[in-house]
Amino acid sequence: MTLTVNGATRSVEASPETPLIYILRNDFELNGPKFGCGLGECGACAVLVDGRSVRSCAMATSTAEGREIVTLEGLATSAAPHPVQRAFIEMQAAQCGYCLNGMIIATAALLRRNPAPDEATIRQALARHLCRCGTHVEILAAVRRAAELMQPEHSGGSA
Repeated sequence: MTLTVNGATRSVEASPETPLIYILRNDFELNGPKFGCGLGECGACAVLVDGRSVRSCAMATSTAEGREIVTLEGLATSAAPHPVQRAFIEMQAAQCGYCLNGMIIATAALLRRNPAPDEATIRQALARHLCRCGTHVEILAAVRRAAELMQPEHSGGSA
């Protein structure tokens, strides 16, 4: 199979039913997506597929073929973080950090389709992303900050 991940086209030999997270983590050595529940429930494994947040543990690799996949590593670089990553850092929206991949990916997808979401929309976008540490207040603040940072007057551009 051939996959386009973070702008690079790569080939992999795997069963078509193999969950995408296994290919991303084990074959492509990308550590952004985390294996959490393995059932598509917690959101730790989220990646962008054609701009939408999807659970990579619940997506067969064959389904991802021919689509644009972006992991946390593909959003930006450490020297120039994505505005969502910058906002999460500024707002100190992490405790253990295990959920952050999913929270950041979901936020990037949300702000791509709705650059100025209200509180209810933000909460709905993150509703199925679990944070066991209880940093929800900081995460919500980070999403609001990311929306500010992504406005043209703040960043000169978007995702």
